Amino acid sequence: MNNMESNLLKQLETVAFAVRKHIIRMSCNGGCFIGASLSCTDLLVYLYFGFLKLEKGSLNDPLRDYVLLSKGHDVPALYGCFVELGWLDRKRLFNHLKTNDSIYWHPNTNIPGVEFHSGSLGQLPSVAMGIAMDCKLKKQNNRVFVVMGDGELNEGSIWETMLVAANMKLSNLCFIVDRNYFQANKATEELMPLEPLEDKFRAFGLLVKRINGHDFNELEQAFEGLPYDKERPSVIICDTVRGKGLPSIEERADRWFVNFTEEEVAELEFELAGNYQATIYSDALIVR
Repeated sequence: MNNMESNLLKQLETVAFAVRKHIIRMSCNGGCFIGASLSCTDLLVYLYFGFLKLEKGSLNDPLRDYVLLSKGHDVPALYGCFVELGWLDRKRLFNHLKTNDSIYWHPNTNIPGVEFHSGSLGQLPSVAMGIAMDCKLKKQNNRVFVVMGDGELNEGSIWETMLVAANMKLSNLCFIVDRNYFQANKATEELMPLEPLEDKFRAFGLLVKRINGHDFNELEQAFEGLPYDKERPSVIICDTVRGKGLPSIEERADRWFVNFTEEEVAELEFELAGNYQATIYSDALIVR
């Protein structure tokens, strides 16, 4: 397959940089789940800026694409995308954890673009399945995506959902796994081994692709190929790095939840900028 058009690739890389800056800035004054938010940034940026049929004026369109963030603790990445889309005022991110706003540790439907509250891991795959069934019954062409964490896969409700979704032939439903190999402050393969993950999904009747979740070309090829079967749901396993973009905290179990000082945030922003190719980003973007 051909590589992504260079202008789109540059746009996605630029947005991903900006979203990571938003995440870093939400990691103080109460803190956030920074590692997992950074691991799924590129995935969410590709979805919202390179693939989905969603616009600010049609977020309630009955024929829209649906995205549900089941791993709700990654909401800084989601809200960072919303800011860059123009759906959310950047200044509201400074209300993070304040009682006068809905910007909290998990998605809130008071924020335009959030389809469903999440926080209880394992809950939203079944919600997404219900939405996909409803769309099928109405003979609509909506596409439904649900983003899950790999540690979340220990929830039995997820596998029940897989069985039913395959039985109902919900080809309009795609499960996306942010496979960063950590569950809270422990490596998944030390706590509750998940591999061989692809074989497990196939055994439940789903079509599976596994990609590098930080490679926009691989993301495009995987998503543009949906549905992988006209009568079965799809799964995309995105291998990612917890803390991606900040080498000082990448793949560190102790950087699950953080509450940094303003000085530490400034240092991390500097580290982030230095870790990206200088030719991609304008001065205006770096200081935004």
